[in-house]
Amino acid sequence: MNAQTMIKHAPYALLAAALSGLLMGGPAMAGDKDSKAASATGPAVAGVGKPALSVQLTTPQRSQWTRRVPAVGAVAAWAEQQVSAETGGLILTEVRAQVGDVVRRGQLLARLQDLGVQADLAQARAALAEAEASHELAQADAQRARQIETEGGEGLSRQALQQYQAQARSAAARLQAAQARVKSEELRLSQTRIVANDDGVISAKSAVEGAVAQPGQELFRLIRQQRLEWRAELPADTLAQVKPGARVQVQVPGRAEPVEARVRTVAPTVDPQSRMGLAYVDLPAGTGLRAGSFLQGSFDQGSAEALHVPQSAVQLREGFAYVFKAGADGRVQQTKVSLGRRQGDRVELLQGLEPTARIVAAGVGFLVDGDRVQVVSGASSASGTPAATAALR
Repeated sequence: MNAQTMIKHAPYALLAAALSGLLMGGPAMAGDKDSKAASATGPAVAGVGKPALSVQLTTPQRSQWTRRVPAVGAVAAWAEQQVSAETGGLILTEVRAQVGDVVRRGQLLARLQDLGVQADLAQARAALAEAEASHELAQADAQRARQIETEGGEGLSRQALQQYQAQARSAAARLQAAQARVKSEELRLSQTRIVANDDGVISAKSAVEGAVAQPGQELFRLIRQQRLEWRAELPADTLAQVKPGARVQVQVPGRAEPVEARVRTVAPTVDPQSRMGLAYVDLPAGTGLRAGSFLQGSFDQGSAEALHVPQSAVQLREGFAYVFKAGADGRVQQTKVSLGRRQGDRVELLQGLEPTARIVAAGVGFLVDGDRVQVVSGASSASGTPAATAALR
């Protein structure tokens, strides 16, 4: 090969040599590099997983809690009164009260047509005046007859004297009958005015102008004195512990704080099927409740010591309650517990956790058994105890 040919093919030769070097020497060089790194760092160490969550810890607290028995029940009128027509066959000419109206005793609610009744009353009074006149005449005749007999006068037989006396008694009886009729017609006239028999609020109305009222027909229904009561349902064994005058906390819709009430009386019987009985609780005025509402509440049963934790520390899963205990290895252990009373954002622990245990105070919904956690510092736990200031190792 001459010089000119070698110069022509030199670039291709150099390229072939470079490719050959890479294919033969590349792995060895990489291997040397890895071996040097290995010798510098020593044997490989398995990495430790990162904490699943930064948490605060708390411990159960003890304090005196009011023991409350929960209950549910309906709101009802303390006493309802039917306002009915007492006389029949008269047309309703005026209806003044509507549902929701607050009324006073004696207030006019409706009026019946009274023209016929007034005419009957006038006739009865006329008959009374006639009876009074007849009675006065008969009494005078009888008095004269007795005077003649006393003076020993002749010409007046025994039979005539008895007749005068009988006429006087008969006139007195007719007078009484006339007086009774006048009173009856006056009563009928007063019954054409339908009035409230007590203070209260109208809860129902069936009175319609132009309708003919019948005796005993309900025209209005009145909640007496606007008083409402809560009829709380309680199991028989619990009902036996509730006494009149006991304090009750009732949850009223639209109010952040419960309404305090008192037990008025307790039913003397329980339902034989459900074994539930009623406690009648007087509700205070101004709650805005309506009869027929369904409420929840609780009965105070004294106080007792409770071991409690923040509700945020409890995880509810598949019908059971769990807390997460912090272990010395930096991992949490899911622990099943039994819960009792609730008060605000605290919940009572009945069993499953020792009083000295350290548990995760919040964020338990993001944890599973065995997770590694990091304890944050500089804040207080939900129970008021200082959080740990170092990471769990």
